[in-house]
Amino acid sequence: MKAKYLAGAAALALFAGAASAQDLKFPVGEGAFNWDSYKAFDEATNLDGQSITIFGPWRGEDQVLVESVLAYFTAASGVTVNYSSSENYEQQIVIDTQAGSPPDIAVLPQPGLIADLASKGFITPLGAETETWLKDNYAAGESWVSLGTYAGKDGAPALYAFPYKIDVKSLVWYSPDNFADAGYAVPESMEDLKALTEQIIADGGTPWCIGLGSGGATGWPATDWVEDMMLRTQPASVYDQWVKHEIPFNDPAVIGAIDEFGAFAKNDKAVAGGAGAVASTDFRDSPKGLFTSPPQCYMHHQASFIPSFFPEGTELGTDADFFYMPAYAGKDLGKPVLGAGTLAFITKDGEGARAFIEFLKTPIAHEIWMAQAGFLTPFKSANVETYGSAALKKQGEILLNATTFRFDASDLMPGAVGAGTFWTGMVDYVGGKSAQEVADAIEASWPK
Repeated sequence: MKAKYLAGAAALALFAGAASAQDLKFPVGEGAFNWDSYKAFDEATNLDGQSITIFGPWRGEDQVLVESVLAYFTAASGVTVNYSSSENYEQQIVIDTQAGSPPDIAVLPQPGLIADLASKGFITPLGAETETWLKDNYAAGESWVSLGTYAGKDGAPALYAFPYKIDVKSLVWYSPDNFADAGYAVPESMEDLKALTEQIIADGGTPWCIGLGSGGATGWPATDWVEDMMLRTQPASVYDQWVKHEIPFNDPAVIGAIDEFGAFAKNDKAVAGGAGAVASTDFRDSPKGLFTSPPQCYMHHQASFIPSFFPEGTELGTDADFFYMPAYAGKDLGKPVLGAGTLAFITKDGEGARAFIEFLKTPIAHEIWMAQAGFLTPFKSANVETYGSAALKKQGEILLNATTFRFDASDLMPGAVGAGTFWTGMVDYVGGKSAQEVADAIEASWPK
């Protein structure tokens, strides 16, 4: 559900036709791109006259960006690409696959939906070679293989989906000027972050702005907090058990993570407006306290999309910046990163579809989008110098430095929980209920 906040404007997009040199966003051979990888793919792939259909979530401005990447695939492979999307793309891909008229390639931001399609035999496995490639070429490679691996119709697990275009959620936003004026340093560990929180309170300031308001989806920002805290207090294997309901929602590990969030959100002195304002403050308005004079708060935890709601004219890197939501130095859990993203998979097998997956293994398939806007990748061979902004480069480096990546848990849980009782439970929690009470209620709501 949360992935929808990152989607572009609704529209039906169509991209077709062979790409010629003048269609390419960046001339081949120029700039810091890995053109050798592109040329090697070009030389190895000759599918002139073939065509494939790709169905994905990208519309509006994102449609233009993905089309700029697809132009290079067409120019190198000779394969004409027909790209389309729909406002209700999740429902549409189910309808198309069940009707026996799927696209050649589909791209979705919902691993749970992809897993369901795989279990019904609608997806072609990508094979052991691609699994090995992801382990070797993506930072925290095992995490990405796990994300794209599902049980097939025969019940056997296999790699079905290729992660491409990632979003980072483990970020804390702040004003460098406010930090400098107060003499605060960016924390390197969770212990430091908690100490900074106490220091700001002691200095008479308010450390955090937190807002859970989002209309019918009120509560979802708190789930990101809890998920980040799960990854910072428990091994990734426990996070996975939680997502799959192999441990109950009211397991002590989960209750502990909820209370880790509560240490910030339920402390009247730690959050702007006091704990009572957390649920009623809209998540789009909550970061604005960073930019008032004097500041209403010093820090704000939110995903990479939140600058869209900063005051007009805010310059990233100058007026606002971010740091990695740090891990506990004393828990030896590495550098976990929470996020979301899209995954590409084959719904109609063929040479063109296979060639497209191979194209995603080239740095150029990442760098063309990296050089523009809104694209992050854990691909180690993609040149970070091609990122279109300092902020994107910094977020990309957070991905590359991750020891573990985990997809947003609430997006992987059954809808009744992940987009239902988990949200409302967090509102009840900041409203005064205990973590145990809230977790018990969410556990009772899990579909039997």
